[in-house]
Amino acid sequence: MRESARILVVDDDESTRRTIALTLEHAGYDVDTAENGKQAIESAGENFYNLALIDIRLPDIQGTELLTALKETTPKMVKIILTGFPDLQNAVTALNKGADAYLIKPANVQELLKVIKDHLDKQNKEKEYGQGRVAQYVETRLKELEDKELHSATTKT
Repeated sequence: MRESARILVVDDDESTRRTIALTLEHAGYDVDTAENGKQAIESAGENFYNLALIDIRLPDIQGTELLTALKETTPKMVKIILTGFPDLQNAVTALNKGADAYLIKPANVQELLKVIKDHLDKQNKEKEYGQGRVAQYVETRLKELEDKELHSATTKT
């Protein structure tokens, strides 16, 4: 059985944070929450998260600024902006700063779960591809070293 993905929900509204966390836990994800950017950065520094759902307006930092901070702690983390204040400039800024998706609150639960699943599936495929490339490199390098050693041994005799 595959390990469930870890998700960080960052929202200053307790009701929203709790509702999203319960929805994601019910869907089988491991969920932590943060009510502001500082808590989110601390959590991401201490724990690994596959994905973060980030409110664009937090009491101590803009969600778009949090994107940059989280990119430094976990570069491959999927980051999805959730906002109750949709604005074209915010959307463009969020995407330019590394958001993988931009959703409007209240988010449709099925749409939210589909976006999360799609991004996590993509993340897993990239991870598997990367691991496959490393394995190919190691295998090729071992053959090169074996050939070099064999060639060296045959030229000495």
